[in-house]
Amino acid sequence: MRLVNRPLRLATCAAVVLLTAAVGCAPQDESPGGPPATGQGKQSCDRGKLATVQAGKLTVGTDKPAYAPWFQDDDPASGKGFESAVAYAVARQLGYDKAAVDWQTVPFTNAFAPGAKKFDFDINQISISAQRKHAVAFSSGYYDVRQAVIALKGSKAARAKSIADLRHVKLGAQVGSTSLDVVNDTIHPDRTAAVFQKNDYAKTALKNGQVDAIVTDLPTAFYITSAEVKEAEVVGQFADTGSAKEQFGLVLDKESRITGCVTAAVDALRKDGTLAALEKKWLTDAVDVPVLK
Repeated sequence: MRLVNRPLRLATCAAVVLLTAAVGCAPQDESPGGPPATGQGKQSCDRGKLATVQAGKLTVGTDKPAYAPWFQDDDPASGKGFESAVAYAVARQLGYDKAAVDWQTVPFTNAFAPGAKKFDFDINQISISAQRKHAVAFSSGYYDVRQAVIALKGSKAARAKSIADLRHVKLGAQVGSTSLDVVNDTIHPDRTAAVFQKNDYAKTALKNGQVDAIVTDLPTAFYITSAEVKEAEVVGQFADTGSAKEQFGLVLDKESRITGCVTAAVDALRKDGTLAALEKKWLTDAVDVPVLK
């Protein structure tokens, strides 16, 4: 699903707000979570000459392990997997070839915690939210996401047909994630959810019967059930809530001077169909997964 990108000439960050996202195939259609944050002052978006952490290089952060289908073989630098491919597509759009991209390990919650960042942007299935924008800046969204429930086949949780059916089972999710927000704010379980530092720990807890079900984003749920916990299944997904879709965005320092440039690159990749093509290549279609209401 990779697509060769047309180079994009950007003159100033003031110009990037004119690049709106209306093209692409579902779910890459709009970017309601995009930033107004553009950092301090005007910043040239000349290709390959941004005000980056390392001169002449683009430093990209993500967590370790780097999970499929977002990355392959725990190797963000391979260019394989949806987010690895997106990161390199954004880099090319900004004027940096693969050799100029430097990957850095950044734990999930550290990426959007307050404080200065040592990366130019972080890509790690991080949803854009008003709360997180108090601490960091975001690009416009590069992927529209829904959350999903995974349970062991034949279990009570696997038989759930509605949100109400999930309220009486033991649920788990990753700390600091929107998956955990869905557990607490949408499902409202009658037992406190188990919270895990990483999805790997959540998967192990599911296999060992420590939780009845876990909540993750839908592409991750597909991968877990098809390749890692084959005795589990995707029970259902949750409908979009509110006026804005949940979207993954690239995370930048709150004061980053290149936020507008990065947003323009993401918007251009949506407009020319690159994001939709990468999604089709690396992520599984969710059409047949029932929506839990």
